[in-house]
Amino acid sequence: MFKFMSKKGITFTLSAVLMMGSLVGCGAKTDTKNAASPTPAASAAASAAPTKTELSGTVTASGSSALLPLVKQAATEFMEKNPKVTINVTAGGSGTGIKNVADGTSDIGNSDVEPAAEYKDKGLVDHQVAIAPFALIVNKDVKVDNVTKQQAADIYMGKVTNWKEVGGNDAKIVLVHRPDSSGSRTLVKQIILDGKEFTKDGITQENSGAMKTAVAGQSSSIGYVDTPYIDDTVKALKIDNVAFSEDNIKNGTYKLFGVEHMYTKGEAKDPAKAFIAYITSKEFQGKQVRDLKFLPADLLKK
Repeated sequence: MFKFMSKKGITFTLSAVLMMGSLVGCGAKTDTKNAASPTPAASAAASAAPTKTELSGTVTASGSSALLPLVKQAATEFMEKNPKVTINVTAGGSGTGIKNVADGTSDIGNSDVEPAAEYKDKGLVDHQVAIAPFALIVNKDVKVDNVTKQQAADIYMGKVTNWKEVGGNDAKIVLVHRPDSSGSRTLVKQIILDGKEFTKDGITQENSGAMKTAVAGQSSSIGYVDTPYIDDTVKALKIDNVAFSEDNIKNGTYKLFGVEHMYTKGEAKDPAKAFIAYITSKEFQGKQVRDLKFLPADLLKK
């Protein structure tokens, strides 16, 4: 039943089997090696992948009460996106904000105006974040809707003291001022009074919100605020028959406005740097800035 092979045949067959086993083993070893070794491109991509660091820390911002609504809104949104960051925002006036950032007690100094000469060598870096239209506001019982620039100056220098002198009813004008540290006061002094001094008559309010409330509650009064504070409790006056508007600011016919600044001492560092970047982003400038009744920082550069 069995067929026996010769010794020579057995030797040949055994050699063939051993050779095939060796080839199969080599193939398996080669495949394993290729599967385990990443390509050079994959290695480079893996080493180049960035590691995202979550922002954390506290930012203090102080100064302009005119800019306060915008900075507070931006802070709320920024902290929602970055829960490990705390942003503390206070007012106090533009002069206070600039002094605080120069002294190192605030990370950001908010201001309606540029720093005084005494701060020029303090290493302050300017970040322009919005344009704020300002307006002269009066109590709603005042029967005047328009004043010339000269009439407005004469009122705040104490030369005109009764509304009948500028076409209104017979009533003594009640002046409402801001303190010397106020950027709003400085703007009105520069633009309306041409640098001349305010009369000392009248009352003084510490911030823009208090200014608006005082004018709304005091018969025959006049004050000034940036337009985000204006509501139906007061009346905004035209100046030289021109009302505040974006178009009138762009065409140069309405001149009572300020460029809003956020100053840092030296280049901003995170998280303050990221916060300022958020305020100046196209998204925030295009929507929230206008919703809050400010205008984009680059309005006059277009």
